[in-house]
Amino acid sequence: MKNLNQIGIFLLLSLIFTACNSSKKEDHSQHENKKEDHSQHDKNKETTFYTCSMDPQVKEDKPGKCPICHMELTPIKQDDSEVNQISLSKQQIQLGNITTQVIGQTQNNLEQNYTGVLTFNQEKSKTFSSKAMGRIEKLYFKSTGDYLSKNKPIYQLYSEDIAIAKQDYYTAFKQLEMPGDFGKNAKNIMNAAKQKLLFYGLSNTQIENIKSNKDVSPYTTFYSTVGGTISEINAVEGSYVMEGTPIIKVTDLSKLWLETQVNINYFNSLKIGQNATITFADFPDKSISAKVSFINPEINPETRLLLIRFEVPNQNLILKPGMQAIAKLMISGGKGIYIPTDAVIREQNASYIWVEKKPGVYENLMVETGIETNGLIEIKTKIANDQKVVITGAYAINSEYKFRKGSDPMEGMKM
Repeated sequence: MKNLNQIGIFLLLSLIFTACNSSKKEDHSQHENKKEDHSQHDKNKETTFYTCSMDPQVKEDKPGKCPICHMELTPIKQDDSEVNQISLSKQQIQLGNITTQVIGQTQNNLEQNYTGVLTFNQEKSKTFSSKAMGRIEKLYFKSTGDYLSKNKPIYQLYSEDIAIAKQDYYTAFKQLEMPGDFGKNAKNIMNAAKQKLLFYGLSNTQIENIKSNKDVSPYTTFYSTVGGTISEINAVEGSYVMEGTPIIKVTDLSKLWLETQVNINYFNSLKIGQNATITFADFPDKSISAKVSFINPEINPETRLLLIRFEVPNQNLILKPGMQAIAKLMISGGKGIYIPTDAVIREQNASYIWVEKKPGVYENLMVETGIETNGLIEIKTKIANDQKVVITGAYAINSEYKFRKGSDPMEGMKM
């Protein structure tokens, strides 16, 4: 009986000892697994490799010398937990000329220069067209650029329709003295014939001369009603013309047009009557004050540019159509954030900048851009007041990011 009790106690102690050992092994195993998982997590989160500042294509997993230029390799810590961040060494920052600046809002009062070409003022142009069917017997001006004074003859037209109207007018005039209804009817016929002659383009003086000169000839000379420079000649002597055919175009050069195209982002800052200073490549010392006379309501869908027009005074007719001119226009507006144009990385579908998260660590930030002028570009996206923006070396960071990650920075931002 005593022996049986001793055997029972021995078995109980053996079971307790085995259980304790199993528990310790399990705890140790769990501790080792947690340690391994934590180590693996740290390894996934941050890795270190060695590269050469002169030959960034060299990437080694241990320190040493560059196999190309034999310089000491630089350790680089790569944090894979932030897909759109990159860490750079001091040497890389120096070689890439990477500088940052805290950007604040500035007043958006900028002078813009727009290049254009002087053209004829179409509002000061007049086209003389044939008002009756006939044949051009004579052109008194045969070359563009000639100056045509008011009341000077332009062309002579042979027209049977005008000759018939002249004859009706003269006949009615002769019948005015007839008694009774003949005289009254003649007056009505004469007024109708006069209206037809006025429609054909004859002046009152020419019509009155029919009475005294008995001129019912099919040949009629037409005169200029305005003065200006001949800009177009559309007919030749001996040619037949229909009613409405243009013969000659005259333009007043005392005021010219300067047309240019501006970025659509400036649309809200432009207005009719806005002052501008016009300078000329052919007259470096000459400048003229002009006003915006027209803003095209339609945007060019291909260039995304907006046409605006200035009315330029031309004293003494010194300026000539076709001359190149520059319009200096002050664009005023509210406050905005402006950074150097080279600080913005422009892709096909978006634009982004690089900002400094901490010393040596940079992150890309998608932004919306606005107007661009004098080497600066507007950033419409809200940026923190204390945020440091990379203003030089942005493309160097971008290239290094693409090399390390093997992808475009925009892919990480989309993810």
